[in-house]
Amino acid sequence: MAEMRKQRMLVMENGSVFYGYGFGSGKDCLCELVFNTAVVGYQELVTDPGCLGQGVVMTYPLIGNYGITEEDDESRTPTLGALIVREYCDEPSNFRYVQTLGEFMEDNGIVGLEGVDTRGITRMLRDEGSQLAVICDADTSVEEATKRIKEYEQPHDLISRVSCKKKWYARTPNPRFNVVAVDCGIKQSIVHKLNQCGCNVTVVPYDTSAETILSFKPDGVVISNGPGDPRDAKETIDTIRQLRGKVPMLGIDAGYQMICLAAGAQVSKLRAGHHGGNHPVREMKTGKVIITAQGHSYAVEEASLADTGLAVTYKNVLDGSVEGVEGKKTIGVQFHPEGAPGPEDSSYLFNQLIDMMKEAR
Repeated sequence: MAEMRKQRMLVMENGSVFYGYGFGSGKDCLCELVFNTAVVGYQELVTDPGCLGQGVVMTYPLIGNYGITEEDDESRTPTLGALIVREYCDEPSNFRYVQTLGEFMEDNGIVGLEGVDTRGITRMLRDEGSQLAVICDADTSVEEATKRIKEYEQPHDLISRVSCKKKWYARTPNPRFNVVAVDCGIKQSIVHKLNQCGCNVTVVPYDTSAETILSFKPDGVVISNGPGDPRDAKETIDTIRQLRGKVPMLGIDAGYQMICLAAGAQVSKLRAGHHGGNHPVREMKTGKVIITAQGHSYAVEEASLADTGLAVTYKNVLDGSVEGVEGKKTIGVQFHPEGAPGPEDSSYLFNQLIDMMKEAR
């Protein structure tokens, strides 16, 4: 199938050039490259608002083999920049599929590139760190692509771009609790998990004030995942600062980082980030290791947590970075307890939120 597609190329910030074939949207794309180690769940990845504008290199070699289903989207409007794969399957084998991955990406303006050395690209990103890259037609000059990379300015409005513009509701039969979820790029699976735990959910924009959130009389608050640098969401951080200790709170991914920032901690960018569904994390109290799904490029600096009132609860087994904290009526984790895509080893964290809400009552 590849020979029937238009030849395209990937030009990286370090000067490396890879030639492959396009699928999905045929437009040019300038994005930050990261590698993702998930084996399954490409639909959840492609529709994750936390991947806004990224170019994701999949380490698993075959992508697209089960197509796209109607039930598994993580957002209504996918915002991924590009998907780079070793081999793309355009003939899915799945009774649930309604579109091929390529058709879905074309409909949503997402660039695809197949037939490149994803192992080589991954090693570069692992050793040198995430990089900017341009995906364009193969007849474009490398000099022109490199010029576009050099002129690129990092945006600081990613969370505001993916957050909802007004509140919306997700209700469940026989609710036991009312939860407000602050949308910094929330995945639908987080809302579904809260519904399954007996929570009616009110999803509000990232810049909603603490006063407005408290006016809903919530039993708990969830600060969601999101793209980019968490330090850019100053409105959310200020809201968290005002809510601390007043209501049970769970922060996920960027939401966890913002909880730490609101308490006075610092974050810094990781060399290559944590992206995928197989990251081992150790629970500090028990020593137990759980396998987690992650998708972030920043980490909380452990030394900066000293006077924040937050205790470290989880650490990454591979690089020792802090993966979770707890404080008064507060839980924060760097990984995704909803496990979509990926393992559900940490789904019990939603029960911990339920327990906090019960105790607060």
